[in-house]
Amino acid sequence: MENVPSGTSKAGHPVAYLTDVEGVWEKLASFCQDNPHVSLEAGDRLVVRPGATFVYGGDAIDRGAAGRRVVRALLEAWRQQPSQVVLLAGNRDINKLRLVRELNGHPPARTPAELREAPRPVLLRWIFENTMGARGAFEYRQTELASTGTPVSEEDVVDSFLEDLGPKGMLSDYLAACRLVHRIGNTLFVHGGVHEHSIGRVPSQSPVEGVDAWEEVLNRWYSKQLEAFTERRFERGGTPAWEPLIAYQAPTPGQRINTASVVYGRMADENNHPTLPSQSLVATLAHAGIHRLVVGHTPSGDSPSVLRGEEFELILADNSYGRVEGASQLFLRADSVYVEGRARLDDGRLEQVRFRLSLGDDSSFIGRQLLDTGQLVKGPLESEDWLLFRALPQRRIEQLSASPGELARRSLGLARASL
Repeated sequence: MENVPSGTSKAGHPVAYLTDVEGVWEKLASFCQDNPHVSLEAGDRLVVRPGATFVYGGDAIDRGAAGRRVVRALLEAWRQQPSQVVLLAGNRDINKLRLVRELNGHPPARTPAELREAPRPVLLRWIFENTMGARGAFEYRQTELASTGTPVSEEDVVDSFLEDLGPKGMLSDYLAACRLVHRIGNTLFVHGGVHEHSIGRVPSQSPVEGVDAWEEVLNRWYSKQLEAFTERRFERGGTPAWEPLIAYQAPTPGQRINTASVVYGRMADENNHPTLPSQSLVATLAHAGIHRLVVGHTPSGDSPSVLRGEEFELILADNSYGRVEGASQLFLRADSVYVEGRARLDDGRLEQVRFRLSLGDDSSFIGRQLLDTGQLVKGPLESEDWLLFRALPQRRIEQLSASPGELARRSLGLARASL
């Protein structure tokens, strides 16, 4: 590991990764600031520099008043530079496909009786808050529409979501540009996670041998599901032909996770504390030449969490529910990662986190856990202390600092793999 001295260039890590902006423009803008690979030009135009690749990990909307603006910027970047821009579909993006039915006479099964015939804005608010984890999404969209200076009614808000999902609608086109899984060299990208129940699995199909073949087949299945949605195809009995995709991006009924899905799987325990894949899954990935998995979806504090096993890395880089404004920067190449961000500690201090970590570096504290507390060592702070992170019950987090001497005295181990 190298504590990166001031002035060290990020340009040697040509894959730039961002995820879970969730409609907050400031996160996209801060990611692009002083970024050697991705910039914002003329305000909203996202540009990827020659030789670089930009991977967006999913969840473009829901929790900020710039959802349409974010989607438009990402989609236009992909249209202009399709060989350099990779878009992954997140659950917050895909679940909006439900609205074309649920707002037209087929509300969710658990909708209260008094809301089934309620005005569309009332129903949409309930859907967002109770079935999509998107409290405030209605108001955020209303604010975004009103930013043009024209009066906006609540019915206009509903119409805007349905317009986005119509033929040539912006969200329809965005989802068509997305994929579910993408590989670059020794690194695999998905939105949520990879588990034994999802690797090699494609809904309603036989298991697929080989990671690369699975990637191709799963992405093809996703595209076919979107075609069914675009064409509004239905099965016999009236079931939407795109219903399998709706189920794939959602938690298993009665649970908070779906280990059969790369969209709604989580690389974390019941408290959202990061955990490595099982040793058998790591071996499967290694056999295919994959030694790094990069995901979003699961909040992981203010800066990316890097977990390391033997010759394997897991990186969680969700930018939601943090204590700081803006987003962290994560850059990748085959043999190392570069992280730059900030963290608000429990004592109120705001510290910079910045490091470069080589794959397989056994000398670094980064990616190890304290055996007595389970705290993850995230990286060095500007104060020369180290950032310790732990996810706690009730979606709380702990961000503390420890001196190098303290870490040297305490027992550190590789991050525990999930069973």
